[in-house]
Amino acid sequence: MADAQAGSDRYRQGMLTRRTVLGDSHVDRAQAAATAFDRPFQELITEAAWGTVWSRPTWTLRERSMVTIALLAALGQDEEVAMHVRATANTGATREDIREALLHVAIYAGVPAANHAIKIAKRVFEEMDAAGMAKDETGR
Repeated sequence: MADAQAGSDRYRQGMLTRRTVLGDSHVDRAQAAATAFDRPFQELITEAAWGTVWSRPTWTLRERSMVTIALLAALGQDEEVAMHVRATANTGATREDIREALLHVAIYAGVPAANHAIKIAKRVFEEMDAAGMAKDETGR
């Protein structure tokens, strides 16, 4: 990346955290698909979301994962919900954790939002199981 931010400490930390949570293949695909139009956006989310928020030491990746899934579900961000459910394989958030987060969504953001996110999570779990990433109810 030619952008000056690409060399910043926050950017480098963000890329490390982003790869830890989402996996190298996801990040590599996003980087390869970046164009001159959206490259500044990719740099922004790497530095701000991943290098600043996700890299803070106060919460674990597991805790951030649960909160992120709940927020995305409440906002109806289906693709992002699916991506972050997949990422739980890397964050330590269990299927039980996700279920509890989505129960909160039902109460605080509405049953339809939670119902839809539960359908997405179930589909992603089936895909993960089929790919050999099977986990028990606790995510182990």
